[in-house]
Amino acid sequence: MAHCSFPDVFRWIRTLPPLSQWTADSFSMSICSSISSSQPSLCLTVSKNPQSPNLCFANLIADFSIPISLWTSKPIKAIKLGDDVTISKLLVNIIQDVLLYGPSQHSSFMKFVNVDSISKFPDIFNLAFLTLLFLVCIYEAPSDLRSGCLSTIKRHLTNCESRQASKSLMKLLGSNLEEQWMRSLNLAISNWIAELQAAHQYHGSFRTPSPLFSYSLSTSGLWKVQLYCPVISMDVESSNNYPADDERLKFSLKYHQLEGVFQFNYRVILKDKWVEIMVNIDNIRCDVVKLVNETLMRERGAGADEKHFPSRIFLQLTPTLQNQVLSVSVAKSSENPRREIGIDKSIEASFEPPNPYMGLKVSAGESTTVSLKPWKFEQSVYGYSANLNWFLHDSVDGKEVFSSKPSKFELLNPKSWFKDRYSSAYRPFTRQGGVIFAGDEYGESVRWKVERAAAGKTMEWEIKGWVWLTYWPNKHKTFYSETRRLQFREMVLLNVA
Repeated sequence: MAHCSFPDVFRWIRTLPPLSQWTADSFSMSICSSISSSQPSLCLTVSKNPQSPNLCFANLIADFSIPISLWTSKPIKAIKLGDDVTISKLLVNIIQDVLLYGPSQHSSFMKFVNVDSISKFPDIFNLAFLTLLFLVCIYEAPSDLRSGCLSTIKRHLTNCESRQASKSLMKLLGSNLEEQWMRSLNLAISNWIAELQAAHQYHGSFRTPSPLFSYSLSTSGLWKVQLYCPVISMDVESSNNYPADDERLKFSLKYHQLEGVFQFNYRVILKDKWVEIMVNIDNIRCDVVKLVNETLMRERGAGADEKHFPSRIFLQLTPTLQNQVLSVSVAKSSENPRREIGIDKSIEASFEPPNPYMGLKVSAGESTTVSLKPWKFEQSVYGYSANLNWFLHDSVDGKEVFSSKPSKFELLNPKSWFKDRYSSAYRPFTRQGGVIFAGDEYGESVRWKVERAAAGKTMEWEIKGWVWLTYWPNKHKTFYSETRRLQFREMVLLNVA
């Protein structure tokens, strides 16, 4: 498949004449084309219903010698297809169809403001269409058309223009629909990667950091990074030999995604001789969420509770231009884990005279009790970067979970802390399997001092992060364990005023 360029679908629809002036029953534009006429192309076609002069449909068509329809919109009733009301209805149709490819199979009610009041509406429309095209190619397109087009679409989805449009689209959707949207997208990516892996053709085209998996916002004293990443695309840092015949476990581990939110509050304090910038943690949330519905997970998987769990989170905050930075200060790390050791030694002896043989019975015992906090928080400095680290520890031996693997004895022990880890009263996670670190526990500020001349300027900060997910068996009988790692990088802004 030759190189394909993605056209401006919004502008093309806008310039279509009113339906009453059409001289043909349809208009088409090429989405992906090939130099070779023997190879198929992908086209967007708008067709008029001959029986109803004000009714038309949008189609995605694989242009073989006998055309194959891959997607059809709902009926569009309009005088002119490109007017605000009609094109807004078409956008809603596109969004709904993207959501239908996800695990929930239903979407919340959508109501948008007027199109003319939506900033960057053409970019939003083109991105939504491009996402639908991506999903349609994965699920519907014939193999000889799919490979080339998917590479092209992925390249457009991850460029700078699409990344900016993605922020506007997510704001338009709202948080609830955003989660459904990203689960639809990442389920499709998971299916595509699984297919390539089965054919030994996967070369890490979605390795992290990928622009598809994160975005950031800077507003009103808040920095926020939103993260969505399918587990299957994360780098494997350590693992046992994979259980080749355990298809149920494979299925469960493949079809989950990491959903993360990293929120920081910042304040700017103007001093006589310098400016103090204070950044503190507002909320850190990481959840591992299934990408298929409960029924499918139960029928084909090992259960929704057989999944990875967060085992380490590392964040690094860095001012990108440092010529006016004077110093950085961090608070102390969290206290060392609570360690309660109680040793109880006893010796018991008894003499039983009725026995014909003199008998002396002696027994000795020793018990030790250890109590450890499962999560430890540390702060450190590298140059003018502030490092924030959360480590999960095994509450029995105190070892870091992400860098160690349990013994076979521990994997079989039903009383290990990682067994029944989502229902035990002593679990280190939420019942859904995630973690939340709030500012009331990790609220110590990081402080940068910068020169007074920086006042009135806008400074840029880099937020880099790494999240480790570990799998140890929960209820499933297996000796398999692994740890995967995700990396992301986002830029945020701060007005020094």
